[in-house]
Amino acid sequence: MSAKHFLTHLPANVAIAALALATTSAQAAPTLGNPILFVTQYPISTDFTTIGSVFGNHQTDMQAAGRGGDLWIRYPDGSQRNLTAEAGMGNAGLQGANAISVRDPAVSWDGTRALVSIVTGAPTQIYQQGTWYWQIYEVSGFGQGQTVQFTRVAGQSADYNNVQPTYASDGGILFVSDRPRNGQRHLYPQLDEYEEAPTPTGIWRLAPGSNLPSLLEHAPSGAFDPFVDSYGRIVFTRWDHLQRDQQNDVDDPITFNWSSEAPGSVRTSDRSEVFPEPRQTIGSVNGHTFNLFFPWTLNQDGSGEETISHIGRHDLSGYFDRSFNNDASLFEFIAGASGRTNPNVAEAWLHIAEDPLVPGRYLATDAPEFGTHGSGQILAMTAPLGVSANLLSVQYLTARSNQGYYDGAPPADFSAHCRNPLPLADGQLIASCSSDPRAAGNDGTRANPDPRYGFRLHVMNLANGKYTPGETVSAGAGISKNISFYDPDVLVSYNGPLWELSAVEVRARAVPPNTAETMQAPEQAAFAQAGVDPAQFRAFLRQSGLAVISVRNLTSRDQDDRQQPFNLRVPGGVQTVGDGGTIYDVPYMQFFQGDQIRGIGETPGRRVLAQVLHDPLSRTLQPPEPGAPAGGAVTHTDGSVAVFVPAQRALSWHSTDTNHNPVVRERYWISLQAGEIRACDGCHGINQVNQAGQPPAQNTPQALIELLGWWKLHGDAIFADGFQQ
Repeated sequence: MSAKHFLTHLPANVAIAALALATTSAQAAPTLGNPILFVTQYPISTDFTTIGSVFGNHQTDMQAAGRGGDLWIRYPDGSQRNLTAEAGMGNAGLQGANAISVRDPAVSWDGTRALVSIVTGAPTQIYQQGTWYWQIYEVSGFGQGQTVQFTRVAGQSADYNNVQPTYASDGGILFVSDRPRNGQRHLYPQLDEYEEAPTPTGIWRLAPGSNLPSLLEHAPSGAFDPFVDSYGRIVFTRWDHLQRDQQNDVDDPITFNWSSEAPGSVRTSDRSEVFPEPRQTIGSVNGHTFNLFFPWTLNQDGSGEETISHIGRHDLSGYFDRSFNNDASLFEFIAGASGRTNPNVAEAWLHIAEDPLVPGRYLATDAPEFGTHGSGQILAMTAPLGVSANLLSVQYLTARSNQGYYDGAPPADFSAHCRNPLPLADGQLIASCSSDPRAAGNDGTRANPDPRYGFRLHVMNLANGKYTPGETVSAGAGISKNISFYDPDVLVSYNGPLWELSAVEVRARAVPPNTAETMQAPEQAAFAQAGVDPAQFRAFLRQSGLAVISVRNLTSRDQDDRQQPFNLRVPGGVQTVGDGGTIYDVPYMQFFQGDQIRGIGETPGRRVLAQVLHDPLSRTLQPPEPGAPAGGAVTHTDGSVAVFVPAQRALSWHSTDTNHNPVVRERYWISLQAGEIRACDGCHGINQVNQAGQPPAQNTPQALIELLGWWKLHGDAIFADGFQQ
């Protein structure tokens, strides 16, 4: 039950002083082994692309983020400090030019510094519009008795939103940004593939001493909350929504395609889409929809993007349909009838954190897309490096009923909506929880809001196998503040408790290894047979902004995937079958690049749309591929395919038959780094054995040998003839 809120007009400096005095004295239990950094946030009532939302939470307007929150630290003795107030940042009362909102603390490896994102400024009078951006700051001096300092991180873009920062192993900074993939402002903002709302473009990196961020991963619908785990991998949540544009399917559509991504592009009457299959069933092709928030990993050099342990829908989802409805070898996926190891469905992995006591054990929040400010059920999965995805299981740490919201009485085992799980070094678990079971909303008015959700930091109690919220980390009724602001055409007044979010533990940790791409034995053998130096070839790729995809045997598929064609053959070459059903010829693969060309009405920005691979340099360098579809490559008799592709751009693909009809479609976007040679053992990768009971392919890919040989003979000439920089 939220408190009633009454506006009291205290001078800003008096309000800050009173607040600081009220919250620095020692508090009672709970006992925590280390200090805890966390943020307070003005409670937003709505939950669509606002600061607590599952997606689109990076925006800064007053209705999305509000102002008045701060960065706090809570020490083991129970005392607390308002660090931003001590540094003279922010204020109580009317939120104007000095107003701030704070989010996403992350602690350095030695525990002496931290990163946060801060937005500064708000309308100073009614009807005033403004543009503000989240910027990354480094914080030091937050130990007891020290003087706190905030320093804006150099090198980041000042005119884009930079959020969710974390430290890389080499001292660089990883973060999420809405900076356009190629830095071209006319493409701003990137719009997501679902609602066509502004979204971050992916994971970015600022190297130590660098003055220019580099894109590690391009996510057409957004990536969230990266951190470096104990194995040195970047772990993050990615929104996967690779399907056709649902806005384009409604009556009287206002969508259109731009002529290109170029600055001089123009609106066209074309609204065509080429990949993947339509959302509606057409003949034997079932309609395809896709909407997941799965855990992903990257090496710290941006290579090797894949879901954690290569986990997929077969391991986590509850249901999805087969791609063709006229093949008896294919069937709907139903988790309860699949015989998989994991008994528990979990399709949203938000706010992922690694257990400091169990390397490879990851906690997360499973929440609905809308209605709960990204809060719901806390779950966990132990996925040590090298363990196959089909052997992993999800553990429900809080009741499954916490994942939903309820208009009436909630189920008996509902305890709270929780988010930001934080496992501590002493074995305790902290989370931000709200006891309201309803959907997010405002029980007050726009001018005097009474938000339903009131997130407090709780130490979680374990009983009967499930966690429930226990003692609060901050004492009493929490941290309250008197706030007013223009939103911009209404003066909003609020006096009450703030949300407590995004807790992190302040302690020293071992620096993980700085992971990077390593070439596997089959690809090393291909370079040796082609007589090409891998270092020289990688240098060429980096100079050219290119990467290479190498598939060893596309006829080989994981034994558990019976939703797409299961029996595949290269005409005149290798075949892999799992039963006596229909055999599909797959003489080609066709590749697609994510072009930011879909517009909607007068909405600023553009959505990414799959287009046949047309990157000029990658296509010009490709060896002759007789008979292949546009943007495609020939499958060699050993099942291998190799192709040059543009780096730092989302890509996808499918295999095709002789007539270029799709057979097996990739369901994810994947981006590569310049210089990366991405090796795939089969089509979508194999966990332990393929459909014929065979291990993952280890053949030396003939297609890669041919590509390398072609480059060795012709690459320099092609580059000089029109592509020399």
